[in-house]
Amino acid sequence: MTVEDLRRSPLADYPGVTEIPFLTMVDVRVPPAGDAAARISARLGGPLPVVPNSVVQAGARHILWLGPDEWLVVGPDGDSELAGMFPEAVDVSANRTTIEVRSRDLLEHGCTVDLHPRAFHAGRCAQTTIARTQVILWQTSDEPVYRLLVRASFATYLADWLSDASGS
Repeated sequence: MTVEDLRRSPLADYPGVTEIPFLTMVDVRVPPAGDAAARISARLGGPLPVVPNSVVQAGARHILWLGPDEWLVVGPDGDSELAGMFPEAVDVSANRTTIEVRSRDLLEHGCTVDLHPRAFHAGRCAQTTIARTQVILWQTSDEPVYRLLVRASFATYLADWLSDASGS
């Protein structure tokens, strides 16, 4: 059995749901004004965002503000450099999968965050629940396109809910 045999997406072949599996994700916790934050920003090629619920793009990676001293750095599948880039990072890639949704109306059925463009737009993220499932909600474009970063163990439940809510 190879490593590729062991990599299984929780939503592989799930009808009607767009999954972006295996994104590289590392959690970073450092004081935002300290030397470690400056060093990490320099290595990533972009600043750690300090505005709550904001996202900064650094090349192919995105840095999501999760708390006053916590960020989630998301890179493409196989970004092995990211996982070992700095000692303050913890690889959490196996914790979540990513579902892409292209409908604000659909999400508004199960989300308490105000998704109106005045309040939530591209470059914003939030830790919230959708259909009672904890997710990191991230709007990637003004179309709108959203990414739901959900624990793999809840991905099928959320996919079922999205499928039901969309009427498909």
